[in-house]
Amino acid sequence: MNTESGLSIDDARSVLRERFGYDEFRPGQQAIIEAILDGRDSLAVMPTGAGKSICYQIPAVLLDGLTLVVSPLISLMDDQVRSLREVGIRGSYFNSTLKPHVRPEVLRRAREGWYDLMYVAPERLSDPLFREFAAEAHVPLLAVDEAHCVSQWGQDFRPAYKQIADFVSIMPERPVVCALTATATRRVRYDITDLLCLDDPLVRVSGFDRPNLCLATHELTPAQRVRWIKSYLSRHRGDSGIIYAMTRKRVDDLADVLDQEGFSIAAYHAGYQNDDRSAAQERFAKDDVQVMVATNAFGMGIDKSNVRFVINDGMPLSLEEYYQEAGRAGRDGEMAECHLLWSKGDIRTAHFLIDRTEFPPELSLAQRDELLQNRNRLLGAMIGYAMSTSCLRRRILSYFGQSLNDVGESCSTCSVCGWEEPRTHMTMAAYDPLEDERPFSTTKEGGQRLAHVHVAPELVTEEDEALFQRLRALRKSLADEAGMPPYIVFNDKTLREMVRLRPQNEEELLRVSGVGQTKLERYGAAFLEELAR
Repeated sequence: MNTESGLSIDDARSVLRERFGYDEFRPGQQAIIEAILDGRDSLAVMPTGAGKSICYQIPAVLLDGLTLVVSPLISLMDDQVRSLREVGIRGSYFNSTLKPHVRPEVLRRAREGWYDLMYVAPERLSDPLFREFAAEAHVPLLAVDEAHCVSQWGQDFRPAYKQIADFVSIMPERPVVCALTATATRRVRYDITDLLCLDDPLVRVSGFDRPNLCLATHELTPAQRVRWIKSYLSRHRGDSGIIYAMTRKRVDDLADVLDQEGFSIAAYHAGYQNDDRSAAQERFAKDDVQVMVATNAFGMGIDKSNVRFVINDGMPLSLEEYYQEAGRAGRDGEMAECHLLWSKGDIRTAHFLIDRTEFPPELSLAQRDELLQNRNRLLGAMIGYAMSTSCLRRRILSYFGQSLNDVGESCSTCSVCGWEEPRTHMTMAAYDPLEDERPFSTTKEGGQRLAHVHVAPELVTEEDEALFQRLRALRKSLADEAGMPPYIVFNDKTLREMVRLRPQNEEELLRVSGVGQTKLERYGAAFLEELAR
């Protein structure tokens, strides 16, 4: 179909294949890209790991001018730009980490057409230097990432997001606006459309189901949780994972215990200095440590694709928050585990935190009361998930308004439904005795059963696994030489497909999902040599 820009979805598909190495769009991507190329605003609600960034990165390559991406993820912008450059897309960013004398040079280059895409922090939209630039620049597309931040009814309200509509109004020609978010209830979707002044947008809410995520809840005391985590990590050495704790003190205490036990740990919360946080995040991203222990300050936009598990040590305040955190596992499409460890004390703590909510000064008493009621409602849904005796996957999908027609009564990949798929197996024997304190979940009949399930990869030979580990080591070596995270080279799913297909030449390597022309030229020879050993 030809579009207003003269570009078609076939043009977009060519970029997908040549730059990113994929043959088909994921659900939801094509419709949003077509809308952008047709000059129409859009709102894309797609779960973490579903490929939201493709929706604006491909148009950025095709459209004439500079695509701007508003994003709060300042600490990740450098990695995002590196990822773009690895696939041959000219990226840049403009945020507070740039030295003042560098900022005019970045904007000069942007005016001269050096970049396809620029990430910009929302706070920069009020910067006179940037507004002067925007008043002259040719910007065909403005993408608003983490768009739920504009709404006070979501979980990550950012006042700076309310500047976006005003910023658009000063531009010489209104760009197409594409808003993207991973989780948004109907109320939040309305706010996004209204507060960003989207013009007759195409709204696409992709399925929230992540079939590769196995879900479990465990009611445990804080002391039991520490023993559970130690036992779990001992069986998953070498796997990359995130442990979320509710308080800074819990992060520090847990990290100390795990470090003393010899686990490969980094820690992250807002009480650390910026340099310490950045160093911890970099070590985790580069696979120099296996596990990050953090508060939710280690938040949105964690792009690391090979996270094999996320453990919540305590109850988040909403299912939106929980599903965003859990969704950071398995972004590469490989199987991953998501465990929620909670207790009745967490509920009391959550109510205490809600009661201490700090309100924007412009809110009336009635609005503050409504906001408190909403946050208590969000917490209620979270408690219902933690205590559920019915399918956890169905509960999440129902909460986000997704039809359950395609989901059976038993998903077989959550702790309530038993995780009885052939690729998984119960590992009761793997537990240490622990003074007889094992993690249990409640059955529908009101009894208790051991809830932990270990997700095993699809059956592979020892030779296959040895090759996979060699490819991982090669990936790490190449990434270290370039000073970037290994997942930017190739993700685990691409390495697994290399093992399965055993490509012997460049043509065969290009058939591997995730291998595009640019990465073939940069890394193809090294991986083909390793595959031929």
